[in-house]
Amino acid sequence: MKLNWILPIALSLAAMGLTGCVDTLDGHSKFAWDPTKDKVEGRYEFTPAQLWTAAKDVIKTQGVLVSEDMQKNVLEASIDERKVYIHIEEFDTRTSRVLVQARTKGGGADLEMAAFIDKQIAVRLAAGNLTPSGSAKR
Repeated sequence: MKLNWILPIALSLAAMGLTGCVDTLDGHSKFAWDPTKDKVEGRYEFTPAQLWTAAKDVIKTQGVLVSEDMQKNVLEASIDERKVYIHIEEFDTRTSRVLVQARTKGGGADLEMAAFIDKQIAVRLAAGNLTPSGSAKR
C-alpha cells in the first residue's frame, strides 16, 4: 500500500482546479471557490442618474456603502457580510441597465442576494421622488 499518498494529492489538485478567480464589476479579480453565476441584470426606463440614486438609497437601507467609482459607474457595498457590486450604464436612448453582483465572504456566489438588491432598486424606482443630484426627495 505504498500508493496511498496518491489519492490525497489527486484530491488536492482537483480542489485547486475547481477554485480560481472571478472578475468583479469594478474590474478587479476576487478569489472564488464557487465560480457559478453571481450577477443579475435589470433594465429600467429611467436615467442612469436616477438608477444611481435608487441604488445608493437601497445600499444605505440594507448595508454600508464601501466605495463609489463614478468613472466605472460602480458602487461597492457590504450587505449582510457579502460584497455587492452594482454597475449602472445607459443601455439605449430610453433604457438603462443595472448589473448586480454578490459574493460571500468565502468567495461563493450569492445569486439570491443579487436578485434581492435588484428587486429593491426596482421598488425604490417605482416609489419615485428621485433627483439626479444623488439624493432622494423626502
